Amino acid sequence: LVTLSETGGGSVQAGGSLRLKCVVSGLPDESNCIGWFRQAPGKEREGVALSELIRSTSGTDEYYANSAKGRFTISRSQTNILNEVNLQMNTLNPEDSAVYYCVAVKNLCYWRFLDNWREFPFWGQGAQVTVSS
Repeated sequence: LVTLSETGGGSVQAGGSLRLKCVVSGLPDESNCIGWFRQAPGKEREGVALSELIRSTSGTDEYYANSAKGRFTISRSQTNILNEVNLQMNTLNPEDSAVYYCVAVKNLCYWRFLDNWREFPFWGQGAQVTVSS
């Protein structure tokens, strides 16, 4: 059973920073991809950032939406049984306000996965991020 648990988020003024953390359990010891999507009221879900783990090399790749590049940083750490992915969000603006969802898939991902939330079968419960002007 794959489970995702998110913490962090909250409210901040424009220009401020927030951090989200997602702990994923139950993924097999293989390549995987964990990241973040967000959805604001009345808008489509959109990809924010992804981190893929390449098991054969133990390396990682990161992919960012244009809206996140230069402001958000995704990072991961891993133990034998848990994958932890963090999203550091800086220079936030009101357009970043949304519910942020941690997502995961049991294979490698590509930058185009940011455009298709259906590629991810596993989702967290969501964390609210509110940025006031």
